[in-house]
Amino acid sequence: MPHALSMPAPGFQAIILCGPGSSFPTFTANADENPKALLPIANRPMVWYPIDFCYRMGITNITLITPPSSSPAITAAMNTNPHLTGLPLPKPDILAPEGLDQNTGTAHIFRLPEVRAIVTGDFIVLPCDLVCELGGESLLETWMVKEAGLGGATGGGPESTGPKMALGGERGGRRGGLGVWYQTKGGPKGEETDFIATSPLESSVVPPSRSSLVPNVSNLVYSMPTDTLNDITEEKKSLPIRHSLVRNHSRIRMLSTHRDAHIYIFPAWIIDMINNNEHMDSIGEDVIGWWAKAGWQAGLADKLGLREVFSNSKTVDSDDNLLDNSHESDDIDFGSLSSTWTSKLGDDPTQASMVDEKSNTLAADTEIVVPPILAYVHPSTSPGPLIRRVDTAPLLLSISLQLAKLESIAEVGKDAASPFAHPSKVAYPEGIAPRCTVTRPDSLLAENVTVEEKSAIKECVIGANCQIKQGAKLTRCVLMDGVVVGKGCKLTGCVLGRRSEIGEDSILQDCEVQENLMVEARTEDKNNKLMSSEGMEATEEEIQESFADEDMADAADDQADFDPDSSA
Repeated sequence: MPHALSMPAPGFQAIILCGPGSSFPTFTANADENPKALLPIANRPMVWYPIDFCYRMGITNITLITPPSSSPAITAAMNTNPHLTGLPLPKPDILAPEGLDQNTGTAHIFRLPEVRAIVTGDFIVLPCDLVCELGGESLLETWMVKEAGLGGATGGGPESTGPKMALGGERGGRRGGLGVWYQTKGGPKGEETDFIATSPLESSVVPPSRSSLVPNVSNLVYSMPTDTLNDITEEKKSLPIRHSLVRNHSRIRMLSTHRDAHIYIFPAWIIDMINNNEHMDSIGEDVIGWWAKAGWQAGLADKLGLREVFSNSKTVDSDDNLLDNSHESDDIDFGSLSSTWTSKLGDDPTQASMVDEKSNTLAADTEIVVPPILAYVHPSTSPGPLIRRVDTAPLLLSISLQLAKLESIAEVGKDAASPFAHPSKVAYPEGIAPRCTVTRPDSLLAENVTVEEKSAIKECVIGANCQIKQGAKLTRCVLMDGVVVGKGCKLTGCVLGRRSEIGEDSILQDCEVQENLMVEARTEDKNNKLMSSEGMEATEEEIQESFADEDMADAADDQADFDPDSSA
């Protein structure tokens, strides 16, 4: 059980965002029946992992937010899937807001009335595709020590007095937040990354414990997708840095090969900031990026309406130009436009007069002290706890195979096993024929899997009710439930959707096969997405995006070079 210090305060809640899965066009062509949240990772539904993360950190107030069209499938899975029904009670709630569809931005979700109604205090936001072996209680403890009134917080609880109480206490904005980033090197090619800049925390008088995450926590001062950074540097031929950033943070560390895990511990006031800035569409790109800059960029906190937010006001003037969030608006020197007086409220009791007690608002000439957004940058040392987002088929293959190598509970015992360990590596040993090869240390076979003689399975994850016919050879493959692999097939690096069937003597390498699809016998294919014509039509836009990689671009360039009509 987590230490008492790390247990969440009463009312602390978790919000898990169950997105549409547009990055899985082969397997979510029909997102209503096969939503991304139910895709299997190492034979468990994807959403099982963030739910388990919440229970392990002591949070039981969990809400899954999904589009109404996907709600029936997720509800059915929560009531019938053995991995989901086996989770502790109480069961997560499922919220399907009327205004939510497959294209709604993550920040806009928190402007929907149904979502705003359920957020009653500080909360944590998670994606449905998160696989996090790190104990969430460690993250929560770090946040509580640094931002929740147990250490370096900028404010206390409702019992606070003086200026902080006049600003509304915790709800008034005195707590900061915390996000998580991890190293992507060593993962599949082409994984998304984010550019972040951090500055070290002030040294503490009391050194952190050996198990503390504090040594890997810093102030986040800049955040954007690496693609956006590349666009800026290409246009500017450099990376513009504001003087105010250097003045406020003399030591800055820049990282460009890490990725935002989309694990956010948020104070309650962040809902008001999102609601007052309608052009904030994405939490990762807009909310986190602007919040990080508001801590050092003069005048930005006012532009974001934080003066009113911290004063419990519900109205704020919007600024369309500012919230464009492009590098052009970032080049505006708000410091030259600001007439604020740089004194910090709360450092001196005599400054209480800066608060208008009748309106409960900060005086216009008082500097806004923006609570920080902290960054936990997960160390890349190996072995170590796994943190990864699984939002593409290559990542689903890679992480499933990595989890398949975990020792089972039967091998090492429950106390020593990973939280993601299965009871056994082969759930149905009776289904494996005598004369076949299954490498158990790096494979995982679910219930009712049958493997006929002369077959070979090496470094694979095979879902429930799959059939591997005589002489088939599978290497580094993931098979979802109910797959049939015909006689003599040779599959390498493939991901096969539910109830698909591979005809005998087929040879596939690095392919994805859509659910319910039958691949003809003796098919030979490589680096392809095998889908029905209906699936191709349903996901035309997603498929076009998924094929826009470097190899396809190079092929197009080569074709243009040798096509005599290309210049016409």
